[in-house]
Amino acid sequence: MLKLLIKKQLLEIFQVYFYDAKKNKARSRTSTAMYFALFALLVFGLLGGIFTFLAVKLCTPLITAEMDWMYFALMGLIAVLLGAFGSVFNTYAGLYLPKDNDLLLSMPIPVSTLVGARLFGVYLMGLLYSAVVILPAIIVYWVTAGVTLPVVLGGLLMTLLISVFVLTISCVLGWLVAKISQKLKHKSLVTVLISLVVIGVYYFVYFKAQSLIQNLLANAAVYGARIKGAAYPVYLFGKIGVGDVRASVSGSVVVVALFGLMWVLLSRSFLQIAISTGNVIHREYRETRSRQRSMDAALLNREFSHFTASPNYMLNCGLGTFLMPLCAVAVLWKGSELFAVLDAMFAETAGSVLLLLCVMLCGLASMNFMTAPSVSLEGKNLWLMQSLPVETWRIFRAKIRMQLLLTGLPLLLCIVCVVIVYPIHSMQLLILLLFAGSYVLLMALLGLFLGVKMPTLTWTNETVVIKQGAPVMITLFGGFGYMVLLFVGFMLLSGWMLGFCGYMSCFVGANLFLSGWFYLWLRKKGVARFSAL
Repeated sequence: MLKLLIKKQLLEIFQVYFYDAKKNKARSRTSTAMYFALFALLVFGLLGGIFTFLAVKLCTPLITAEMDWMYFALMGLIAVLLGAFGSVFNTYAGLYLPKDNDLLLSMPIPVSTLVGARLFGVYLMGLLYSAVVILPAIIVYWVTAGVTLPVVLGGLLMTLLISVFVLTISCVLGWLVAKISQKLKHKSLVTVLISLVVIGVYYFVYFKAQSLIQNLLANAAVYGARIKGAAYPVYLFGKIGVGDVRASVSGSVVVVALFGLMWVLLSRSFLQIAISTGNVIHREYRETRSRQRSMDAALLNREFSHFTASPNYMLNCGLGTFLMPLCAVAVLWKGSELFAVLDAMFAETAGSVLLLLCVMLCGLASMNFMTAPSVSLEGKNLWLMQSLPVETWRIFRAKIRMQLLLTGLPLLLCIVCVVIVYPIHSMQLLILLLFAGSYVLLMALLGLFLGVKMPTLTWTNETVVIKQGAPVMITLFGGFGYMVLLFVGFMLLSGWMLGFCGYMSCFVGANLFLSGWFYLWLRKKGVARFSAL
């Protein structure tokens, strides 16, 4: 039974490589092989290459300073962090909330067998993420310092201990996420906020990584002494990689003990969490008056409800809405200094700073493309909208209005903050507002045009539509291509000779022309096409 359940877990993990959700059928062997090859290229080639480069940069200086343990401690901690981060949410979804929970729990399958099979899936994901870091580090060390039996055994043991430790941390964090999620009322919004914080921390560390590495290498002896004194377990952790017997035995005992404690905790709480439906609030019925809404307001509210109920929808198609207020605050905080530097850099080309501002606004607005997947997200429930006594154009208009509101208002806030810190003439401000408004309208109409033209209604997971749908990809890259054209035309193709107002007026005219064409198509052919889906 355990073997069969493990096979099922593996098929679920790699389901996308064997099954085409768009066409609702199995992929060919060639297609499956190509997907696995692409996966290996991205994970082991791209991601593994990044950590190999980091290992090469750290290895020789630390070996020269006779601090081999610090090299393994650093790379090992990065492997633990990446492994835990990559599998914690998969732990919550794959361990506690799979779709076949009720079915499997109703069968005569021991809970320990079911938990063991699901833990194997969690372990595999954690091993995948952590091995991308630690295996290149071990190989780089073997090439640089030489291969000996203690070093080989220490490296292999360290890889095993990291994978088990990542499994333990992931299960504990997944248990905490499960407990907290039972208390939350607005889970989608909390998920989005946590994801944005993680993204912000990632980019902060990414941009600071170079200076941190240089500081570490310059003061390796000082930091090494501090770690030995204040964080001795980290020192022992690093010694495992160089084959130290005492550190290997101590580390193995600690990891096995923590794993055993986690297994006891999981065994006692799994069934309770797996069958829990969360807090049920009992309300006493009281007669109240319901406020009547217009048809347009009801349709718009429906679009907002769908958007705010899906973290994937918000993060992938509405990221600009969350980033634009942050950019507005950043402009008020550091904008005057940045604009002063840009004025000095482009002093010979008038209007360059305002053009770069338009490029920035264009990039932020391009991160919002809610209309592109909105038709496909109706999925099998599309007939509900088609059966209502509502004009199809009203449905389209609600989808367009949602994107205009969620993009236009934050974009206007950015422009207001820019005007506060940077002097802009009234004519330039007018052109800037016209360009921002026309571009937002163009992107909303373009996304809906593509969504009606190339819908995918047979999906089994909305992520397929949101992340892989053709309308989404074309809208996203089309927006960034527009941004590049705007910049290149002004800076490299002598567009600056027309002046900022003259050059941007051409783009405003093009935006309005294209918006008019998409509007007419949607009013006539788009309505008929939607009704026939």
